[in-house]
Amino acid sequence: MTREEVLAEFRAAGALLEGHFILSSGLRSAVFLQKARVFSEPERTERLCKALATKVRAELGDAPTVIVSPAVGGIVPGYEMARQMGLKGLYVERENGEFTLRRGFELTKDDKVLVVEDIVSTGLSSRECIEAINKTGATVIAEACLVDRSGGEADVGVPLIALTEYKVPAYPADQLPPELEAIPAIKPGSRGLA
Repeated sequence: MTREEVLAEFRAAGALLEGHFILSSGLRSAVFLQKARVFSEPERTERLCKALATKVRAELGDAPTVIVSPAVGGIVPGYEMARQMGLKGLYVERENGEFTLRRGFELTKDDKVLVVEDIVSTGLSSRECIEAINKTGATVIAEACLVDRSGGEADVGVPLIALTEYKVPAYPADQLPPELEAIPAIKPGSRGLA
């Protein structure tokens, strides 16, 4: 799937938004990818994740044994990637501010984990997810995401396989360009949810 085909899926779902957005990282951007709108459509989600699974298989010599995603945004693509790859799909969620496996989910030292994210911007959630997995003794062999907003600049600590890159400028709150300063900011993401 090409970058334009991926973005066309987001546009068709009404998920490529323009305005003034506070990203999960705290940075500000004029563009927000509202992936929840994409994930509300099973056929669209399946197309995107099928293409990502194909790319992961082609690029990853060491086959994963399990998929783990960070809640909330990674749950749907993680599930669909697990389905596409015939693997178990787990997720970590925040407890006392830190990602951890809950709900009886377990990993062993023999597990080779593919972390699946929706969108990577700075890689912070990814690194936190990987840290939680590392505490279990399992090995994270790579991360996959639908969109890498960093344009390949985010360091998640393992190889990152993105269906596409879509570099969009992001700014600290105190360094906004005039066009963003003129628009009220909204925070559409999930970071900070209990």
